[in-house]
Amino acid sequence: MQKKEQTENKGFQQITGLNTVKGLTVPDGARMCRIEAKTQAVSWRDDGTNPTASIGMTLAAGAGIDYDGELTKIRFIEVTASAVLNVSYYA
Repeated sequence: MQKKEQTENKGFQQITGLNTVKGLTVPDGARMCRIEAKTQAVSWRDDGTNPTASIGMTLAAGAGIDYDGELTKIRFIEVTASAVLNVSYYA
């Protein structure tokens, strides 16, 4: 059995004010992250187009995703007012 490569934590970010589109503030060396919607659902896209409350992938309140795409391209907007995202970054 092959041993799983260990990841290194590179930082944490909490994103608020998601009534407008926001991206990630990626720490140096980060290549993946865990994103969790704390309080309300958010909509996200990572194809270079900004999401809207009705167009994009939905991340429900209390749900999370492990994201290893291009961290500088993913964007978020709240589906319901007062959304908060918590993001942990890893290398």
